[in-house]
Amino acid sequence: MAYNWQTEPNRAEPQEGGHDHQQCHHADQHLSSRQVRLGFDQLVEELSNKTPLPEDEKEGTCFVPDTPNLDSKWQSIYGPHPRHFNEFTSQSPHFSQLPFGKASAIGFNPAVLPAHQFIHEGASWRNPTRKYHGGEDPRFSALTPSSTGLDKCHQQGQSGTEHCNYYVELENNIPHHYSPYSMDSIPDSEEKGSGDADLVEPSLVFSKDSFLPRASENMSVESTEPIGCPLEIVEAPQGSNKSLASFCNNVTKIRGLYHASDTNSNSGKIWAITTAYPSRLFADTQFRVKISTDNSAQLLLLKPPANYLVKDLIAEILLLCANEQLSPKEYLLSICGSEEFLQTDHCLGSHKIFQKSKSVIQLHLQRSRDTPGKLSRKRDDDRSRVHLNQLLEFTHIWKISRQCLSTVMKSYNLHVEHLLKTQNFHQNSETSKKGFIENVTSELSRSLHQLVDVYCSSFCTDFRPARAPGGVSRDHAGLHSHLSFTVCSLHNVPETWAHSYKAFSFSCWLTYAGKKLCQVKSCRSLPVTKSFSFSVNWNEIINFPLEIKSLPRESMLVIKLFGIDSATHSANLLAWTCLPLFPKEKSPLGSRLLSMTLQSEPPIEMMAPGVWDGSQPTPLTLQIDFPAATWEYVKPETEENRTDHQEPPRECLKHIARLSQKQSPLLLSVEKRRYLWFYRFYCNNENSSLPLVLGSAPGWDEGTVSEMHAVLRRWTFSHPLEALGLLTSRFPDQDIREVAVQQLDNLLTDELLDCLPQLVQAVKFEWSLESPLVELLLHRSLQSIRVAHRLFWLLRDAQGEDYFKSWYQELLAALQFCAGEALIEELSKEQKLVKLLGDIGEKVKSAGDAQRKDVLKKEIGSLEEFFKDIKTCHLPLNPALCVKGIDRDACSYFTSNALPLKITFINANPMGKNISVIFKAGDDLRQDMLVLQIIQVMDNVWLQEGLDMQMIIYGCLATGKAQGFIEMVPDAVTLAKIHLHSGLIGPLKENTIKKWFSQHNHLKEDYEKALRNFFYSCAGWCVVTFILGVCDRHNDNIMLTKSGHMFHIDFGKFLGHAQTFGGIKRDRAPFIFTSEMEYFITEGGKNTQHFQDFVELCCRAYNIVRKHSQLLLSLLEMMLHAGLPELRGIEDLKYVHDNLRPQDTDLEATSHFTTKIKQSLECFPVKLNNLIHTLAQMPAFSLARPAPQTPPQECCVLNKTRTIQRVTILGFSKTHSNLYLIEVTRSDNRKNLAKKSFEQFYRLHSQIQKQFPLLTLPEFPHWWHLPFTDSHHERIRDLSHYVEQVLHGSYEVANSDCVLSFFLSEHIQQTLEDSPFVDPGDHSPDKSPQVQLLMTYEDTKLTILVKHLKNIHLPDGSAPSAHVEIYLLPHPSEVRRKKTKCVPKCTDPTYNEIVVYDDVSGLQGHVLMLIVKSKTVFVGAVNIQLCSVPLNEEKWYPLGNSII
Repeated sequence: MAYNWQTEPNRAEPQEGGHDHQQCHHADQHLSSRQVRLGFDQLVEELSNKTPLPEDEKEGTCFVPDTPNLDSKWQSIYGPHPRHFNEFTSQSPHFSQLPFGKASAIGFNPAVLPAHQFIHEGASWRNPTRKYHGGEDPRFSALTPSSTGLDKCHQQGQSGTEHCNYYVELENNIPHHYSPYSMDSIPDSEEKGSGDADLVEPSLVFSKDSFLPRASENMSVESTEPIGCPLEIVEAPQGSNKSLASFCNNVTKIRGLYHASDTNSNSGKIWAITTAYPSRLFADTQFRVKISTDNSAQLLLLKPPANYLVKDLIAEILLLCANEQLSPKEYLLSICGSEEFLQTDHCLGSHKIFQKSKSVIQLHLQRSRDTPGKLSRKRDDDRSRVHLNQLLEFTHIWKISRQCLSTVMKSYNLHVEHLLKTQNFHQNSETSKKGFIENVTSELSRSLHQLVDVYCSSFCTDFRPARAPGGVSRDHAGLHSHLSFTVCSLHNVPETWAHSYKAFSFSCWLTYAGKKLCQVKSCRSLPVTKSFSFSVNWNEIINFPLEIKSLPRESMLVIKLFGIDSATHSANLLAWTCLPLFPKEKSPLGSRLLSMTLQSEPPIEMMAPGVWDGSQPTPLTLQIDFPAATWEYVKPETEENRTDHQEPPRECLKHIARLSQKQSPLLLSVEKRRYLWFYRFYCNNENSSLPLVLGSAPGWDEGTVSEMHAVLRRWTFSHPLEALGLLTSRFPDQDIREVAVQQLDNLLTDELLDCLPQLVQAVKFEWSLESPLVELLLHRSLQSIRVAHRLFWLLRDAQGEDYFKSWYQELLAALQFCAGEALIEELSKEQKLVKLLGDIGEKVKSAGDAQRKDVLKKEIGSLEEFFKDIKTCHLPLNPALCVKGIDRDACSYFTSNALPLKITFINANPMGKNISVIFKAGDDLRQDMLVLQIIQVMDNVWLQEGLDMQMIIYGCLATGKAQGFIEMVPDAVTLAKIHLHSGLIGPLKENTIKKWFSQHNHLKEDYEKALRNFFYSCAGWCVVTFILGVCDRHNDNIMLTKSGHMFHIDFGKFLGHAQTFGGIKRDRAPFIFTSEMEYFITEGGKNTQHFQDFVELCCRAYNIVRKHSQLLLSLLEMMLHAGLPELRGIEDLKYVHDNLRPQDTDLEATSHFTTKIKQSLECFPVKLNNLIHTLAQMPAFSLARPAPQTPPQECCVLNKTRTIQRVTILGFSKTHSNLYLIEVTRSDNRKNLAKKSFEQFYRLHSQIQKQFPLLTLPEFPHWWHLPFTDSHHERIRDLSHYVEQVLHGSYEVANSDCVLSFFLSEHIQQTLEDSPFVDPGDHSPDKSPQVQLLMTYEDTKLTILVKHLKNIHLPDGSAPSAHVEIYLLPHPSEVRRKKTKCVPKCTDPTYNEIVVYDDVSGLQGHVLMLIVKSKTVFVGAVNIQLCSVPLNEEKWYPLGNSII
C-alpha cells in the first residue's frame, strides 16, 4: 500500500541523466510514483535542486532617514543604517509576489512598520536602492498556485535573482491514496528565500478543504492618530497576550458556576475517600464501630452491616442517644483523629477506611452547623477578579518593563512636542519642510505604536498600547497555497556567541503527533551585526513543499538556531523555539516575536504548544513575518462508509483479539497495526480497545481522521478509564481528546484521584489551556478540596520539570484563583512548612556526624516557632490531617545516604494520636509515587473482586525537586533489624521470621491473625513487585509489622533496571519470596499444604490484575514524558507487558507464575544479598542499638492474663515422631495445643539459664539420664516433671517472656479430635493421597493443568521426589505420554504445569491415565473417564495403589 502525490496524468516522465552529476531531482521537475514512494514502502532519500547563484544578482535598498531631534535610544532600535532588500527583476512576475530577501537590518524588521512611507534616499553600502509601493509590498503578498503545472513555473523563473535548493525526504506511514497535492504548486526552485527542504514523515493524505483562506482586515492608509498625538501604554491586568486573556475569561466562567453559597459544591469539608461498593468483599460483613458524641462521654458500640448507608447509621445513633426526634440531615460522622467526614449518601463499605481496617473504627457524631468548613470559599471570593499574570513568576520583570517604557514614551512625546513648537518656518519657503517634519513625526509615532503592539501581542506583558495602531491597506492578489513565512532576524545574541561562532543559521521543522512532517534548512549562514545589540539578519523566506490545507490542525512549527564554530566549522545547536501552526484553528498573522530557549531540545514526541512558551520574554528574540492573510480551519463533514463491509471470518476475529492483547499500539508492528485498522469496524470493547484501534490508523490526514471519528462515535466504552489511553501524546486530535475527557467525567471524584498524576501529565499534550481536560481538572477542584489540594502539589512539583513550566505555572495560578482565599492561605502554610523542613534537612546534612543531633535539636526550635505563629497547619501528605505542634523528643533522622528526617507532629484533633512522617530531601520521590499509585490501583481491583490482600500502601508525596513526604507506618521494622536480632547469620536461618512473630504474638488469636496477614500481604507484594519489576530488593527495604503485614519500601529501581556489581545483576530472583517466608507460612514445614494455598492465592491475584492490563499500561504510558529516571521509552512498557502476559490464558499464566515462585524460593543469592546488607550494618547497629525496653504496663498485663496453669505432654505425632503433642491450660481454663521437639525444650532451658543466672532452676532431663529400654516413655515423664517444676517454681521464671512465648506462641487445632497426633483419638482428617487437576477442552484441544498432589509417601513412609506421568487412551498409533518436572522430597508437591493434547476429536471414549512416580518407584495412579470430567473446574482425584 502506497500513497502518491496527485500529478497531471499527461506529464512526461523525466529522462534519466537529465541533470549532470546530480543524483537528486530538481524541485520543479515532475516526480513519478516510482520515484517518490510514500507510505509503507521504501522511501526516496532525497529530493534536491542545486542551481548556482547568478553572478549579476542585484539588490535594492530602502531605508529610514535620520530624523532630527529623535531620541538616540530609539534610533538605535531601528538602526541608523539603511535596510536592504533584494531586487526582483521585472522579467520575473512570479518573483514580484514574493517577500523581500536579504537585508542588513538593525533592530526589528520593517515588517512591523508601514511599508508605503519608506523614503529611499542615497544608496546602500552594497547595492542600489529599489522603491516599493503599498500594494506591491512583497512581505504580505501571496503566491497563487499555478494552473499550468511546473512548466509554467519554470518559464517564469528563468530570470530569477536567487536560487533555492530543496532536499526532500519522505518516510513511512503515508496512507495508500492519491492526494490532491500536486507538484505543480511547489514554489519555483528559483524563488527568493533559499532552504533545504527535507520532507520527513508526511503521514497524511493531503486534504482538500480542511483550511479555508481568510484575509486580514484591511487597515486605512491614513493615520488613525492626529499629528502629535502622544504615545501611551495602559495596564492590562489579564495580560496583553490574547491567549492568556482568553484563558482568564474561561477560568472566570468556570469559577462562576460554583457560588460560595452552594453548600453541595462548597462545603469546605474533606470527605472520606470512597469507591464502588465491593459487594464480593463484604458478603454478610458487619463492622465494629465506636461512636462518640458531644453530649455524652459514653461510647456506643455498634455492628452495622457493610451495605448500611451512613445517613441510616446517623439516624440509628440519634434514636439511641436522644429522646426527641432529630433530623439526620443536620449531622455528620467524622473519623476520630482527622478532619475527614463520611459521605452520607454512600455505604459504609464504600469508604476506603472500612475496606482496609479490620479493627474497631472510632467515629464522632457532630452537628453539621457546628463544624463549618473552614476551607470553603467565601462571598468575597466570588467577587474577586482573575489576574493570572500577578501570580506568575515573571511579574516583577513586567513591572520594570512597563515603567521603563512609560518613561521612554514620555520623553519621546516631550521631544516631538518640543520639535513641533520650537521650529520657526517661513510662510512660503518652509511650508513644505514643515509638512515633511509633521509627516515624519506622525509616521514615526505610528511605527513606534505598531512596534509596541507587536511586542505586546507576542509576549505576555501586563501593558498594551492605549490605542490600536494605524496601518496600511493591503491588496491580496491571491493566497499562498503552501506554507510560507519569512524568518527575519535574531536579536540580543550573546556576546560570547558572537566571538565563538563565525556565522549563524537556522532550520525549520513541521511536526505532528511526535513525528516529523517536513524540514527546511537555511542555506545562508550569516555573521552577527552590532548596533544596539548583537543581531543576525537573515530576512529569508521559508517555503514548505506542503499545501496549508493539507496540514493537520495540530501541526507544530519548530525553529532551531545553529552556530558555526570558528575553530571546528561544525554546526552546534544553540537555541530553539516552537509555536502551534494553527492556534485557535487559524494560521498566524503578521509579525511575531518569539523568545528562544537555550535549554536542550526535547524529544520530538514532546513537541506540543506548551513545551516552550515563546511568549515569555527572554533575551534571545526571533522575529518571523507571516502572511497578512490567514487560513481558518473548517471541520470536514464525516461520512459513514460501512455498508459494503462483510463480516470477516471467525479466524480473523480471533486474530483481532490476539492483536489486541498488546494493549498499546506502541507494542504493535506496522503490519499488525495495518491489519487492525483494516478490520476496525469489527473491533469493539469485547475484542479490542479504542486507543489500540485509533492508534493503528496509518496517518492523520483528513480522510483518516474522519474514519477515526466514525469509529469514535460508534464505540461503546466498557469503563470510563478505557478512554485514558486517548490522552497520550499519540493522540493530538482535539476531538478525540474531548471524547476521552467526556468519559473521564463519568468517574467519581475519588476515582479521578487515582489517575490525577497522569491527567496532569496529559495537560502537556493539550492544544491550549482552554481544553476540556483543563476544564475538567478545574471543575473537580471546585467540587472537592481533596482534588484541589492534590492538584496543587502535583502542579508545584511539575514546575520542576525541564519543559512545560509556563503552562503549569498558568494552570496553577488558575487553580489558586478558583480555590478561594481560605484554601490558598492553608496551602501557603504548607509551603512554608516544606521550606522550613528543607532548610533543616540541608543543615543536618552539612553538619558533621557528631554534631547532627545537636543541629537537629536546635533547628526543631524553628518549627516550634512556626506553629506558635500559625497555630495549626494541614499536612501536604494528607489534607485531612491537621497538626498544631512538634513532639521534639520523637524527632530524629535516619542514617541512610539522604539523611531523611523523622518528624513527629502533635495532632490538632484531641482524639487523634501524634503523626510521624519522613521528610526526604535529595531523592526523587516521583517514581515512588508512581509505583505506589499503580499498586493502589491493583489493590482496588482486588477489593472489587472480593480479595483483600492485606496490602499496606503508605502515603508518598513529592513537594518539589528531589524532596517530599513519606508516611510512617506505626510499629513497622525492617527485615534487616529482625535478622540482626537473630545473630550474624540471621539471614541464613529458616526460622527467623517465624520466631519474631512468635515473640510478639503470644496469644493464639494474635498469632493466627499475624500468620493470615502475612500470608495475604506476602502474596500481594510478590505479584506487584513481579509485574512492575521492582529491583534493589534486600532486607533493608522490606518491612514487617507485629500484626503480620509485610510491605516493601524504596522504589528507586523498577521495570527491571537492576543494579549490578562487577557486571553481575544483584537482583537475581523474579521477586522476594525466601525459604524463611515459606517456613513461616507452612509453620515450620508442618503444614506444607499451606504452601499450595499460597501459590493458589498468588496465581488468583495475578490473573485478576492481568484482566486490567490496558489500564496499567495506559497509566505507565502517560508518564513516559514525566522525566522519571526508570520510565523512559517503549522498552519499559514492553517489560511490564511481558510480565502481565495478557495474551496468555489463565491456565498458562498460572503455570508461568508458579514457575516464578519456585525460582524465587530456590534463589540463594537473595539470602546472600541479605547477609551482605546485615554485615554492613552490624557496626552501626551495635553502636546505635538502644537498650532493650519493655513497656512496664504492658508487661504487667501480660503477666496477669497469660499465666499458664498447667502443661500436659500427651504423646507423639504420627508423621513426626520427634515432636511432642502438648496441651497448654491457661489461667482462664482455655486450652491450646502445641508441638515441640526435645531440642526445643533444651533451648528453652538454656534461655532460662541465661536470663536468670542467679536463680536455682530445675534440672533438665538430658539424654544420659534415660534408660536403655522404653526411653520414649521415660522422656515424656521426665519432661513433664521438668515443666511442672518450671511453672510452679519461681514466679519470675514461670511468667517470663521466654516461657510464655515457648508455650503460647505456636498453636495447632483447637480440639484434640482434629489433631493429627497419635494419642488424641481415632478421628483424623482424610490423609489419602490425591491429585488436583483442571481440564479444558476447546476446538479439539485438551488442556490439563496438573496443580497439586497431597499426602503422598513412599512405601517406607518417607517423602518422595515425585513427578506425574499422563497417558491419553486409547492411542492407536503411539503412546501419548506427557510428564511433569520432579519436585524433590515433598509429600505435598505443587506443579501447576500444563499438559496439552491436540487433535482430540471428542472426549467420549477417552480415558486419562495418571501415574505418580518417584524416579522409578510407583507412588499412586488414577484413571479418569474424560466424558464425566467437569471442565474448567478444579477437582481432587484420589490416587490408587496400582495401575489399572
